[in-house]
Amino acid sequence: MISSMTGFGHFERVEGTKRVVVEIKSVNHRYLDLSVKTSRRISSQEPVVREYLKKRIGRGKVDAFVHYEESADETYTIRYNEKLARAYVENMAKMAEEFSLENDMTVSKLASYPDVFELVAEEKDESELTELILSAVEGACDKFLESRRLEGENLRKDLLDKMEQMSGLVQKVEEKSPQIIEEYKARLTQKIEELMGDKQIDEARIATEVTIYADKVCVDEELVRLKSHIKEMTGALSSADAIGRKLDFLAQEMNREANTILSKSTDAQVAELGISLKTLIEKIREQVQNLE
Repeated sequence: MISSMTGFGHFERVEGTKRVVVEIKSVNHRYLDLSVKTSRRISSQEPVVREYLKKRIGRGKVDAFVHYEESADETYTIRYNEKLARAYVENMAKMAEEFSLENDMTVSKLASYPDVFELVAEEKDESELTELILSAVEGACDKFLESRRLEGENLRKDLLDKMEQMSGLVQKVEEKSPQIIEEYKARLTQKIEELMGDKQIDEARIATEVTIYADKVCVDEELVRLKSHIKEMTGALSSADAIGRKLDFLAQEMNREANTILSKSTDAQVAELGISLKTLIEKIREQVQNLE
């Protein structure tokens, strides 16, 4: 089943006093642009989460948020940063000497300076934490990918409907093309008769002019290629593979053929059909750019 690059997944996992909340969302992007943000407590887990998501997500600008909290009181120890404290004392002494000031440094003042003392949470089993976080990430990712598949199915139905509309427009152009030649021949013959009066009309000359005109306005090749592209895109929409790039290329080729048909058109009805084709193809291009 094809997937959209737009998706959202939310999952919450609670285990004892620990709670992990994961949210994943994405929009379309040419490649995989993955951003992972975690709570400070589990920042070391960010590479693990990133690696997991890279294996499951193909394309899109993806933002993943992993929040972790623990309701139980954690055991803390106090870490004394002797090197930093020494630097504070030395620099205070230097300032006092340089500016002829009293050095009123005390232990209590020194202890109040940033990072001299630091509360450090007791180390926990990282493997258990990793397992808990990845189980939550997996749950969110499953929901995220499912939302992509549902959106992809909606896009598939819409695109198949647009393929039918395109086929209808191509058929109308195909039916109108021979009429254009006949109408041109009739107008040319009438004009020559008006100019020549009772004189005999050179049928060979008329045939030559009609042939030149027909060659100039002929869109048979463009119509054949358009029908081929429609058939290929319709078939691709039944595939389970990532087809976004392929469909984007086909849409560009469709647009090229529609432009040529429009440029060759000398008939108001065909010109109108050509504009309708281009409008429809532009809508298709917008849609396929959302597919993975």
